[in-house]
Amino acid sequence: MNTLQEKVSILLIYTGGTIGMIENSETGVLESFNFEHLKDNMPELKKLGYIIDSLQFDPPMDSSEMGPESWKKLVRIISENYQRYDGFVILHGTDTMSFTASALSFMLENLSKPVILTGSQLPIGMLRTDGKENLITAIEIAAAKENGMPVVPEVCIFFENSLLRGNRTRKINADNFNAFRSYNYPALAHAGIYIKYDTTQIYHPVLRKPLKAHYLLDRNIAILKLFPGISQQVVESILNIPGLKGVVMETFGSGNAPSYEWLLKMLKEAVGRGIVIVNVSQCIAGSVEMLRYETGHKLLEAGVISGYDSTTESAVAKLMFLFGHGLSPEEVIEHMNCSLIGEITIPENFQHK
Repeated sequence: MNTLQEKVSILLIYTGGTIGMIENSETGVLESFNFEHLKDNMPELKKLGYIIDSLQFDPPMDSSEMGPESWKKLVRIISENYQRYDGFVILHGTDTMSFTASALSFMLENLSKPVILTGSQLPIGMLRTDGKENLITAIEIAAAKENGMPVVPEVCIFFENSLLRGNRTRKINADNFNAFRSYNYPALAHAGIYIKYDTTQIYHPVLRKPLKAHYLLDRNIAILKLFPGISQQVVESILNIPGLKGVVMETFGSGNAPSYEWLLKMLKEAVGRGIVIVNVSQCIAGSVEMLRYETGHKLLEAGVISGYDSTTESAVAKLMFLFGHGLSPEEVIEHMNCSLIGEITIPENFQHK
């Protein structure tokens, strides 16, 4: 347990999003919440006994506007303040939170402190808001230590009682408080009367090295979502985007696609031009197994690589990160076949040779 004497310090970073809204008492209009006055509006935070400083994006950003530049800004804030704080809580709109969490997990190499993203489905100023509970618990998790060491030294999302590995999440509901799921990896903690951590699932670095912040990202990535009856023109237009380097191809089931001769030919030609094509499933749970069915095997023969149980969000961020660092297509493929920070599970019998 943390004690008041330890003066655990948390940096709260407000990027924007629903959680940062409060109702104007005169007009009834929802307005951005000034987090400089956070403790005045949320007296519950004083009871935690932590030092809580806040920093706000100016202007606050809707999550649909968040992207590589915003991710770099967050990495810079965390890097510059890394020695001053025990943990970081990022308040973020829900729509792209999984993309941001995935990107930060790759960009913050050797992270050994908690970076917890949270938000809400209702503004913090509304009576039934889920924002206060999410924020308070996220701060508690960011501050949690055992034997002087952070309990959760990784990038996570906390939402509606569940702490999830950030690069394993996806938003699955636009209306319910329980908006996020991690279907292919267990929750790291559940918050009830007590916060119960599953320490066996939490990522712990083998060696404690200094934080290495990365800012290089390549946006020449596309998503190709297959659907029954997809036309040759659609695939051709995506695979021939000027400067394209990587494609996340969302396939059916365990990694299957129609065996159209033109499709396989286009994929093979794209791979031959150095484009890395990663096969991820459109299913919300499960893993790509390209040797399971003939259709998947044909994709493998065309040079498409498995994304295993990766989410689309994580695969996009990983490709941006790897190509951003100037890696060759062969090197990118090698890294895509490895779990860099717990983002995929590779069965032993599917290890890349």
